Amino acid sequence: MGEFDLISRYFHRPARRSPLGVGDDCALLAPAPGQQLAVSSDMLVEGRHFLSTVDPARLGHKALAVNLSDLAACGARPLAFTLALSLPSANEAWLAGFSRGLLALADEHACELVGGDTTRGPLNICITVFGEVPAGRALLRSGARAGDDLWVSGTLGDARLALEGFRGTLALDGDVFAAARQRMETPTPRVALGQALRGIASSAIDISDGLLGDLRHVLQASGVGATLETARALPLLAAGPAACGEDWALTCVLAGGDDYELAFTAPSSARAEVEAAGAASATPVTRIGRIEAEPGLRLLDGQGRALQRGFAGFDHFT
Repeated sequence: MGEFDLISRYFHRPARRSPLGVGDDCALLAPAPGQQLAVSSDMLVEGRHFLSTVDPARLGHKALAVNLSDLAACGARPLAFTLALSLPSANEAWLAGFSRGLLALADEHACELVGGDTTRGPLNICITVFGEVPAGRALLRSGARAGDDLWVSGTLGDARLALEGFRGTLALDGDVFAAARQRMETPTPRVALGQALRGIASSAIDISDGLLGDLRHVLQASGVGATLETARALPLLAAGPAACGEDWALTCVLAGGDDYELAFTAPSSARAEVEAAGAASATPVTRIGRIEAEPGLRLLDGQGRALQRGFAGFDHFT
């Protein structure tokens, strides 16, 4: 099977929204009047972002989900995406599964595949996603203000728990491992929540490198600090501390990475609106701290005492 047969069989779809789609040298995207384009790229590399044993359908889902999560963090509606795919070989069974998972999630969010590239090489997946958001209403990292509440969506730490299970660092119950693995391999992009938070949240970021590491980006961009109550955050591990012990549970929740949930801030007067946005998007939201004028990030234990442990977020080069 040649390159163009591969594209035609597994990735060609007629475009419904853009004037030009797959088959031309460029896709032409025109946001609706009064909208801005939101654009993000992410790369997944075998051995770095996913294991060679991952089910290809789950990998296809995750490849697009991590990009949709970036749109969610800006409050944007998905429009289209491009796919650049490096493959060791044209394995038809793998391609069938990968494209099935990828395109199922694309259909769920009405996000069209409008171009890309394929080549032979180490397995590497790069997606660029395009969305639209009303002009001037995008959620940014720079809007957090002293007095705001700090919130997160969904559960945290599941992917890190699964990773430690794969590594053999933690001996996990079979059901716990299976559930954590599913969260690691098929994250849920919080697109509906991101849009529901427009005009309510003051800042937002998606949690890809660990809650603390990503939260620091918000604090730096906004010129503020924060206090995080670990007793509120600890129950966010779906399996609970009993699955791995409190120390590991804290590590997973605060510095795990690969969660693709949203961390966001909002004025304390908007608590009811935040909870309504969560309910409207069928997404659990949890208040875990507050934004303060004093720079830095402070962690408090269940008794309100400063937590002395250090937690490092994920960094590809450290």
